[in-house]
Amino acid sequence: MHKIAFQIGALPIHWYGVFVALGFGVGLWNASRRASKVGISPDTVWDSGLWIIVGTIVGARLLYVLTYWQQDLAGKPWTEIFMVHHGGLVFYGGFIGAVLCTVVYLIVKKLPLWKFGDVMAPGIALGYAIGRIGCLMNGCCYGAPTSVPWAIHFPKDHETGGVGVHPTVIYETLLNIPLYFFLAWLFHRRKFDGQVFATYLMGYAVLRSFVEFFRGDYQVLYGGWATQAHLISFGIFIAGLILFFTLRRPLPQPRHERA
Repeated sequence: MHKIAFQIGALPIHWYGVFVALGFGVGLWNASRRASKVGISPDTVWDSGLWIIVGTIVGARLLYVLTYWQQDLAGKPWTEIFMVHHGGLVFYGGFIGAVLCTVVYLIVKKLPLWKFGDVMAPGIALGYAIGRIGCLMNGCCYGAPTSVPWAIHFPKDHETGGVGVHPTVIYETLLNIPLYFFLAWLFHRRKFDGQVFATYLMGYAVLRSFVEFFRGDYQVLYGGWATQAHLISFGIFIAGLILFFTLRRPLPQPRHERA
């Protein structure tokens, strides 16, 4: 756990921000290389980046503040709400915020929504796998205590007290890398627009729900076992399932001329 990457004068640059920014950059680059295959300019992907970044940060920070107010922010100066470089971005909040901002961008630019979603989906998984490493360096999103051989130990002054815990962010990184490769493979074999994006929603929801069973940083569990992310994952999975069957269209059949 090393929060500070380097300093520029008196300004500390946090590893959390470095890896999140790297994840954004790699994800957009990856999507831009795929865009031309569906008739979308690579520049369009890069142009959407600002909208995606703003939506992600606002949505991710808002959900974090709502979720961890009592645990991390109560009693601190209100300005701490805006200190995103200290960590504290919830992926689902950022994902929803990014989707909403991207939809607005695509409507304004009159671009195809589901084609764009298919282009972006593999890059989201890849960028996420990279960004999660920032959580490890920041010491957040940690796992429950465990004695497994691959347990990690944060410093004694960490919330975990230095005991061995599940490396949940490493789990997520390792699971999202094969998800990326699967989505990239599916992109070239998709049968309808929106198939890759809908598959990403369902795939990520399942992977996230699995990892949530090993998380140890939640103070509130619903029904004694479910985390907030479990509940959101269920909704995301259902949304992906609905999209998959709603967007699916039979392939056009060749027309036969009558003699």
